[in-house]
Amino acid sequence: MTNPPPAPEPAAAAETPVSTAPGDRKVPGPRPPGEPRRPTLRSDLRASWPDGLVALVITAAVFVLLYIRIRNKTSSTVTVMPFMADAGGFWMYFLSQAFGWSALLWAWGTVILGLMLSGPRPGRLPLSGPRLERLHRTTSLNTIALIAAHALLFAAELVRHDTAAWNSAVATAFVEAFVPGGYDSGTGQIAIPVGQAALYLAIPLGLLFYVRHRIGPKTWRVLHRCVIVVYVLSVWHTLLYGTNVWYDGWFRTSVWLLQLPVAALLLLRLLRPARRSERLPGRPGETAKARTGWALRLGGRLAVVAIVVALVAVVASGRDGGRSVPPDDTSSTHNHD
Repeated sequence: MTNPPPAPEPAAAAETPVSTAPGDRKVPGPRPPGEPRRPTLRSDLRASWPDGLVALVITAAVFVLLYIRIRNKTSSTVTVMPFMADAGGFWMYFLSQAFGWSALLWAWGTVILGLMLSGPRPGRLPLSGPRLERLHRTTSLNTIALIAAHALLFAAELVRHDTAAWNSAVATAFVEAFVPGGYDSGTGQIAIPVGQAALYLAIPLGLLFYVRHRIGPKTWRVLHRCVIVVYVLSVWHTLLYGTNVWYDGWFRTSVWLLQLPVAALLLLRLLRPARRSERLPGRPGETAKARTGWALRLGGRLAVVAIVVALVAVVASGRDGGRSVPPDDTSSTHNHD
């Protein structure tokens, strides 16, 4: 279950300028056609439909792939939960999985765009700064929608297979899918609350962009930096609970591999932020507060370096935290719950 990072801080609300690499000086850039002087939720929702349509097409393709693999018994989901070999009986669960994978992909793209906009930007890009900002905002909104669909379909699947009265089934499904601690079985005891935390943080962090003029740009910037936490929670939820990446193998390693560009861009953003005020001075300041801030910034950069090294080690070694694949002739039942 993933979750969606919100839009980057615009350089100025009035003219949608872009930040230059040397510092905080702003150079006005042309707004995309139809873009209001101050981006609003309504305008971004109207602009998000092409991106949303692509997301639905990708989700449909993932669903077909998952369905075929289940029917052919080539998916690790069948090994984890043998009763799900009935592809037609659990189609809603596989659709929920498809929305989860497309949500993770859209969250990944949103984070990449955000880091490109707030750090050193390549010299040649197919889109201008304002267009990249708008794309970042629309992918953020669509990520929230994809995650919500993922969670709702999971809850609907719980209702569908509950033999209790409909009102009792709906109440139970709501608690298990949306209340932290409500899902009290197996790996889901940790994985489900992690996904819920990503969803519940992503919604306000994404929508606060549209009231940043009310809460103040400084407060909004501080909150916006928590987006990376939402993304980490989303990846963690996937690696913990995704039956497609339950075991060691190239698919699980690929998920780890996708985190390398995120970590690399995050490191570049910390080393060369677009804002001059966020740069690390060559030496600590004279006051205790300045020295503490300098140490925290340096520590953050060193921590991201360690993360990059760890990701490289995981991908190179193939030791990615997955479970060992059971032998083909196992007669044991691997209950995902």
